[in-house]
Amino acid sequence: MANAIYNIYWNEYSVDTYLYGSEITYNSKDNVVFKNMLMPPGTVIKEWYSKVNFQAKRIEPALPIIDGESSYHVSVDIDTPNDKGYIIRFVFYDKYEMEAGNYILTDKEGDFRPPIKTYSYKMQLINGGMHEFTFHNIVINEMI
Repeated sequence: MANAIYNIYWNEYSVDTYLYGSEITYNSKDNVVFKNMLMPPGTVIKEWYSKVNFQAKRIEPALPIIDGESSYHVSVDIDTPNDKGYIIRFVFYDKYEMEAGNYILTDKEGDFRPPIKTYSYKMQLINGGMHEFTFHNIVINEMI
């Protein structure tokens, strides 16, 4: 049973996007086509944050606030050849902005529980060997 559902989309803000040699087509907020034939595996393609410095980035946080007392279910809607080739990585930080843990997802769905001292976090879309994909959204469900 889900308590809260959060949809994360690819915004057009490009500072947190790998642009070198990339061709990005924003068809709609839930249909972004990304192509880059020269990008090496392990490259962070896009990042989303739960806490941002508005004065520096001029954007609002794209991720919901989470805590270490709940469990979460993640669903990824990315179309790739063979439905493989991407990695979703969550990096959790404590209140001193020191890394408190991480969670790596290589499938379409997964469950995680953040460390109890989580204060903020970021989510990364990492190249796992693909050269093109269509990004729709990522859904985070808080579980009861």
